[in-house]
Amino acid sequence: MSPKSAIAALAPAGRLRAAINLGNPILAGRDPATGEPRGVSVDLARRLAGQLGLELDLVVVDAAGKSVDVVAGEEADVGFFAIDPVRGRDIAFTAAYVLIEGCYLVHEDSPIRANEQVDREGVTVVVGKGSAYDLFLTRELRHAGIVRAPTSPAVVDAFAAGAGDVAAGVKQQLEADARRVGGMRLLDGRFMVIQQAMGLPRSAGAEAAALLADFVEQAKSDGFVAEALARHRIQGASVAPPATA
Repeated sequence: MSPKSAIAALAPAGRLRAAINLGNPILAGRDPATGEPRGVSVDLARRLAGQLGLELDLVVVDAAGKSVDVVAGEEADVGFFAIDPVRGRDIAFTAAYVLIEGCYLVHEDSPIRANEQVDREGVTVVVGKGSAYDLFLTRELRHAGIVRAPTSPAVVDAFAAGAGDVAAGVKQQLEADARRVGGMRLLDGRFMVIQQAMGLPRSAGAEAAALLADFVEQAKSDGFVAEALARHRIQGASVAPPATA
């Protein structure tokens, strides 16, 4: 399939170590019956290991920032990330395989009715520390402040406890948490589209990066990603288009 040198560069331990972030429910979660990780990213990791002829080790974390850390620190060989220039210092990304909507959540009685009203003096936005939303909004917000919850799944509980005026995150996660907590509403539309990709340490080199990039394009083109999204009943995400040359 691929040159042995590329496989060795990608998985130098002779096993594929894949970082799985449970903080993004579109990508991964725990099986309620077994407690084992499951989801689109787990399926992709298993497929990659199978194609490479390697055993798979899952390095499970609860936040995007931790996933970045374990891959950048070479404690895992591959991971699943939102593409972001800050992360790109240490991680080489493939093209996106999934597009995810980022949305805002407010209290029912909030005077904020539209995304454009969020970036104002006196408004604070709650995000998961180190998440794609944290990185994006840190760059983009000019007037509103940011409050960082420890992880993305903790955002709505922090918001409900009074941590800020707006919660930001994955649309599906916000919707589920809003139903659980009550008294909240999503703003219409989205404030960003997240390009979710696979990545590996830059130290792995160009040959390993090309191998991973080809794997992602194949998984999109042959329907594997679409089938995984359907199998796990994921809403709020779509298969990314083919990479451009």
